[in-house]
Amino acid sequence: MKTDPEAFIRANTDVMSLPHVPEIRLHLASEAHDLWLKTEEELEEIGLPPPFWAFAWAGGQGLARHILDHPELVEGKRVIDFASGSGLVAIAAMKAGAASVLAVDIDPWTQTAIRLNSALNGVTVAFAAADIIGDARSADVYLAGDVFYDKAFADRLVPWFTALAQTGAGVLVGDPGRAYCPRDRMQMLSTYQVPVTRALEDSEVKKTTVWRFTA
Repeated sequence: MKTDPEAFIRANTDVMSLPHVPEIRLHLASEAHDLWLKTEEELEEIGLPPPFWAFAWAGGQGLARHILDHPELVEGKRVIDFASGSGLVAIAAMKAGAASVLAVDIDPWTQTAIRLNSALNGVTVAFAAADIIGDARSADVYLAGDVFYDKAFADRLVPWFTALAQTGAGVLVGDPGRAYCPRDRMQMLSTYQVPVTRALEDSEVKKTTVWRFTA
């Protein structure tokens, strides 16, 4: 990496409570930070992939809220938070009493972001920088916030999530109405009106649904 992740994150984010999940604080970028406005070319120059970890996406906020309100979903269980980003959902699962949480993300910057955010919230979250799509079940519950934004990615996820559900794993998804969300393959658990940033979502509130994959 051309840039030290921890120094960069501390310099280019603020510690903020989330509008929909005020129990959790994260290092997030705001309009006040240059990170918010950097182009892809500028990010590449400093060796930074698109910083999805620096924003609280609606799908993750909805899923985190649902877990905190329904701790029995994860209490005492082994949990994997897939495409973890900032670690928001992983942190919520630990706060709700999960036995362990493994945050998984292929962006190497997320490891540092998740470590810093977990420390802010007084929990411990393990991390794996790996593409685990297609792997056999290794947890009781799989969590995924806002992962159906891309067709090719969704086409890989749907059969894997279905297979995990068929083995008895709980597979919970938070989705704010993305185009490739396979609603016909899931059971709706709850809906939320999540405050978001207009610059990211072209809206100030996103209706977000928490779904469970069916076997």
